[in-house]
Amino acid sequence: MTQPRYDVIAIGNAIVDVMAPCDDTLIDELGLNKGGMTLVDTERANELYDAMGPAREISGGSAANTLAGLSAMGAQCAFIGQVAKDQLGEVFAHDIHAVGIDFDTPARAGDPPTARCLIFVTPDAQRTMNTFLGASQFLPAAAIDEEAIGGARVLYLEGYLWDPEEPRAAMRRAIETARAAGREVAFTLSDAFVISRHGDDFRQLIDEGLIDILFANHVELAALTGEDDFEDGIAALRDKVPVLVVTRSEKGAVAVSGGERAEVAAEPTEVVDTTGAGDLFAAGFLYGHVNGEPLERSLRRGAIAAAEIISHYGARSEANLAALMAEKLG
Repeated sequence: MTQPRYDVIAIGNAIVDVMAPCDDTLIDELGLNKGGMTLVDTERANELYDAMGPAREISGGSAANTLAGLSAMGAQCAFIGQVAKDQLGEVFAHDIHAVGIDFDTPARAGDPPTARCLIFVTPDAQRTMNTFLGASQFLPAAAIDEEAIGGARVLYLEGYLWDPEEPRAAMRRAIETARAAGREVAFTLSDAFVISRHGDDFRQLIDEGLIDILFANHVELAALTGEDDFEDGIAALRDKVPVLVVTRSEKGAVAVSGGERAEVAAEPTEVVDTTGAGDLFAAGFLYGHVNGEPLERSLRRGAIAAAEIISHYGARSEANLAALMAEKLG
């Protein structure tokens, strides 16, 4: 097998996050699903944007956030995702290139516009996300760079993007390409609502041995396995995926691989905004994984990265993650 060109290549939604603080009254007035993620159409997106206070625009998307964290730690990364030929598409492309990630997917002409996620952050640091998927739903299988995927240690897939038909077909093709090249496939379940729609697909991928690393939080674990008890959920999956990583918010995280199990506590920090916590946890863990680190140390990296991201607004790190890891891990 040739030396990999990339540590991680990811396929995900190319989204610009629009974030604004608000109080719980506005959440209720707008009928939002507090703390959750809801897909919205163009009309609803415009309505919510008009209701927002002063906002910040930050390039986002779950898998892209994970790559940004990985790149900040020193990993070589590439991203595959669809933007439109518009201002937000240019913002997204600029931002992802600026953090050292290769991104060569051609922009799409015409409507719909580039995706955006309208995020309302309440005083308790909960983020309520309302996502207009726009152009990201139209990632074609032709956009899959098979040479790049075959030249990456890990292909990382975002569950959110499984919903639209066209990118779902593209990701299936990417999985086939990675497996044929002998590379690992990592998958993040993203949200319980995605599992409610596509859980059968995900369970089939797992049963067929197509997922090497599975990321979930405790809610997603229960939704996927049907087991309300956390340990029963772990038991249902531990023999089906080579590496299972499950986060538990303030209770830390667990990883199992073969007969090995590791657990870490959450890193202490002041919580400002939980946006991107799971994305950056995955970044830390994957960095450790591709560098051959033990499960517990990889989990520690995840916990440190997640703690940094929730200490401020936005899902892109403000601290020097490489320096932070050196300080915390030695």
